[in-house]
Amino acid sequence: MSRALLEALGLFLTPFALYVALLIFRARHPLIAASWSRGALSWLTLAGLALAIGGLVYAGMSGSEQGAYTPAHVENGRLVPGHFQ
Repeated sequence: MSRALLEALGLFLTPFALYVALLIFRARHPLIAASWSRGALSWLTLAGLALAIGGLVYAGMSGSEQGAYTPAHVENGRLVPGHFQ
């Protein structure tokens, strides 16, 4: 579960990282607040949310069709390892 959240966070932060790269390319300092306009922040946030939601939807729809997990158990005195059915 934490992997999915970290991937979504990475997708959300991608537009901001690209904007920082653009600011550096234009010889502007990305840590100065004047470099970040309010309009740019709005678009970056919307783009980040779209990427994160799209990534979560894609991960949910492309998941494996293995079925339910059966944990390890004992049958007739023998240990049967866990598996997907």
